[in-house]
This record gives sequence, C-alpha cells and structure tokens, in this order.
Amino acid sequence: MRCKWILIFSVLLFSSGIYADPDREDFLRKAITDVFPDVEITRIKPAPIPGLYEVMLGTEMFYLSEDGRYILQGDLIDLGEKINLSEQERAAARKRVLESIPESETIDFVPEAARHTVYVFTDITCGYCRQFHRDMAELNGKGVAVRYLAFPRAGIDSDSFREMESVWCAADPNEAMTLAKGGRPVKPAQCDNPVQRQYELGQNLGVRGTPAIYLENGQEMPGYVPPDDLLEALQQYSG
Repeated sequence: MRCKWILIFSVLLFSSGIYADPDREDFLRKAITDVFPDVEITRIKPAPIPGLYEVMLGTEMFYLSEDGRYILQGDLIDLGEKINLSEQERAAARKRVLESIPESETIDFVPEAARHTVYVFTDITCGYCRQFHRDMAELNGKGVAVRYLAFPRAGIDSDSFREMESVWCAADPNEAMTLAKGGRPVKPAQCDNPVQRQYELGQNLGVRGTPAIYLENGQEMPGYVPPDDLLEALQQYSG
C-alpha cells in the first residue's frame, strides 16, 4: 500500500502543472483528484511547518509543498515536545476507522468490567495468534476486552479464509474461534459475513502480519505482546 501511494505521487508531481491558488487546500485536493479521481483523500490541512500541507490518504501521511511541486514521505518529529506528530495523526485516523466497525461484525471477548479495549486482526492458523488467544482469560481478568477482526494471511480464496468464514458464521462464533485457535475443526458454515471486508481493511491499515494489535487510541503494537506488557501499554497510551 505504501509503495502504491509513492508511485501515485511520483506520477502526480511529474505529470501535472500546479501553481499557487488562494484557496490552497481545495486547490491541492483538486490537483490530486484531477489526476487520480479514485484516490481517497482523508484530509488536507496545513502542517506545523510553514509552506507544507499534511495530506492523509486513508491512514497514510504525506507532506505536500503549498505549490504542489514537492512531496515528502516520512515522520515529522517535534523535538521540543518529543512527539512523533505523523504517528499521532495516523493513530487518530486508525482510531476513527476501528471505532466505526459495528460490534455485530467483530468477535468479542469482553470481561464484565472492561477498562480497556484492543482491536486484533487475527488468523486462526497463526502460531502467535493462538498464543494470544491462550492469554484471553488473563487479559479479560485484567479488564482488557478483545475485539477480533479477520485477517487470513493466505488471502481470499484460501483454506484459512473459508475456515474463518465458518468461524464468523458459527452459531457461537466465540466458541468456534476458540476451537479454531486450538487447531480443532469448525463445522463449515456460510452466511453474509465481514471476513473479506476486514481483510481488505487490514491491508488498508498496513497490516502485514498477525496478530496486529491496535490500542483503543489507534496506537499500533508490533505483533504478539504478553498480557502484562499489553496492559502497561494500554495504561500508558490509551485515552
């Protein structure tokens, strides 16, 4: 996905003549959409650095000069505040996307008194995903709710994709998830399910491996995280 946007902007910058305009944000938006009408521009706004604009495509962040000629890819760091401003914006965008997912489309393991929530893109065949699921009782005991989203690593039309559809379509999806994560068979089932949509959403968010864990503030965690470490991260970054 990241390479796709690099290619898009490379073509844009060398194939379009862009000049100054009083309504800068609308001008830059039009300059982009004139060349690539199908690009999803989440937001354009002035960057903290004068002369630059933040351009967010989905949850990907770029910086565009006000005349539209130059594009920067990379993280903008506030050294004074010691804040990664780019990651802060990406996390906020991920948070909005994840919170918009209906509860009816996720498989949730929720304690009675949930204090935190994590979103986890999972694959039933992934060893670390199975380890994470074995931690579920401990996580729930620490007040952590888990909302599972499907991310069959082998892709659409794979055995794991069809097995995950059966999990989501089971009479008791939570039980089916536990069976599948334990390497036990799940009764084949079909229904109107979100597995493909969630897989595509994961790709758009940049998921490359599982488990892909996102805190409730949109912060991304690198793969499997033990319960105590995950709770510590939630307490530090959530809110």
